[in-house]
Amino acid sequence: MASVVETVKELAKPITDQLELDLWDVEFKKEGSSYFLRIYIDRDEGVSINDCENVSRAIDPILDEVDPIEQSYCLEVCSAGLVRELRTTAHINKFLGRTVELGFYKVPEGYKTKKMDAKLISADDENITVQMGEEEKTFERKAISKIKIDLVD
Repeated sequence: MASVVETVKELAKPITDQLELDLWDVEFKKEGSSYFLRIYIDRDEGVSINDCENVSRAIDPILDEVDPIEQSYCLEVCSAGLVRELRTTAHINKFLGRTVELGFYKVPEGYKTKKMDAKLISADDENITVQMGEEEKTFERKAISKIKIDLVD
């Protein structure tokens, strides 16, 4: 049985494709006593409030019909943002050559901190290769807690 996130991704993808937007991510989480379904969209030239509204209006009746979520929730459609987490291999590969902040679950051997800035060189589902100064280093993806990029810089 598909998860809520996977089901919503499948439902939202044709909508974002039709509107010439990228479906960046979907999350379903409980915050306090409320549940939130967030659909993050992106486009190279940026996302407007109208883009968010168009996706929301298109997906809302489909979600009502398919009804993949048992409890009540708040639907939010938002831009992926200028500062964003890179969660998938596709996300990482979109920004090869850019500097990111890596967060690790524990301090990597030979390093002094769990956070470091590095330039993305390559990635697959198992590993990520980055450049720090003149050194290239490959880390296992499962050791990385977060990869964040700031597109303002």
